[in-house]
Amino acid sequence: MTSIPPADPALDARIRELSHAHVFTSWSAQKAIDPLPLAGGEGAWFWDYQGRRYLDFSSQLVNVNLGYQHPALTAAIQEAAGRITTVAPSFYEESRAEAAAAIAGIAPERMNKVFFTNGGAEAIENAARLARQHTGRAKILTAYRSYHGATAGAIALTGEPRRWGSEPAVPGAVHFWGPYLYRSEFSATTEEEEATRALAHLRRTVEAEGPHLIAAIMLETVVGTNGVLVPPAGYLAGVRELCDEFGIMLILDEVMAGFGRTGSWFAFDHWDVRPDLIAFAKGVNSGYVPLGGVILSDDVAASFDLLPYPGGLTYSGHALATASAVAAIRIMKEDQVNEHAAQLGERTLGPALRALADRHEAVGEVRGMGVFWAVELVTDRATREPVGAAAMGEIKDACIESGMWPMVAGNRVHVVPPCVISHEDAADGVALLDSALEKVLR
Repeated sequence: MTSIPPADPALDARIRELSHAHVFTSWSAQKAIDPLPLAGGEGAWFWDYQGRRYLDFSSQLVNVNLGYQHPALTAAIQEAAGRITTVAPSFYEESRAEAAAAIAGIAPERMNKVFFTNGGAEAIENAARLARQHTGRAKILTAYRSYHGATAGAIALTGEPRRWGSEPAVPGAVHFWGPYLYRSEFSATTEEEEATRALAHLRRTVEAEGPHLIAAIMLETVVGTNGVLVPPAGYLAGVRELCDEFGIMLILDEVMAGFGRTGSWFAFDHWDVRPDLIAFAKGVNSGYVPLGGVILSDDVAASFDLLPYPGGLTYSGHALATASAVAAIRIMKEDQVNEHAAQLGERTLGPALRALADRHEAVGEVRGMGVFWAVELVTDRATREPVGAAAMGEIKDACIESGMWPMVAGNRVHVVPPCVISHEDAADGVALLDSALEKVLR
């Protein structure tokens, strides 16, 4: 671990002053926040200007999969900057070509083209547009428990309450209930029942909306912000079959779940399901430079062989961003990051988090895979009443005070450290969460 620079309270104060005066922060009431200025980071750790370091159990926004300041990744960006910094999409460029080939190389068969964006929301916007253009249909179905981004089209497709502030929204989005056995909308008691009944509900929704009007069904393969909801066996295959029956495109949102987060390149690899379009971002280059994109099936791509695609972005396939993606994918292969993430889930995080449920009555359910977990907290296991916002805030504060930075969403603590975290640090982080739960909920 690199030595942390000496504390610099004056710089801390200066950053806060400038930020309060000039930075408009997303999803926040501006006068109610006082974010921590960060000074640096390395691996699974970051530190502030007060000389304190924190074990990152949030990966910032679940995107720093390779950790902070990976030397080979930062070197690749520096090398690319010395070659050429930006190239318009109307030209071909080396790192853009290499990145597209590398991403297509880990995608399923017959998915060979990549449309680059600047992030996940734009990836969703363009995946939806591609599906609509390809099918000639307008409607797109998404789950209520979903988050797909905050641009106009992506927030309309989002199912959770953050879309409310943007309504009335872009037309064409239709929502349905996806599987979530712990809080089943279908009175299911087993995973098999949940999958069967959720698929029946989705079929009825498709029929009610008119299959001939539906361009796509879009799903987060593993639901992220809304609970780390791992789909029950058979559900994704059933959605694929439903799409095939009615000529509907299947779009899988892998923005958060992809590139090692679940222990594989893509989360859908665990269920052997092939989508028509894949939206990605975040882990593709660990967020070092803004980058996202859509992987197209050959059938969808062929629709635009002679017909121009009516969309584009000035920075689509930015030279520095795509150079970082090439390096990130190479690093993940050479360092076996996917395998390490899978082992973290199987050997360390999964067992340690499940042990929390044995020690704390407030733990209603633990679920996840790889380095993608949620601990759902309840006031009563029988009624499953969620722990309130005040207590969740206290738990977050207790974790931070102990030197572990958590991700808190609703009544859940999401355990999502970088994919490269060591088994020892992962176990230590869970132990700090254990102590925070004991302190607040004893």
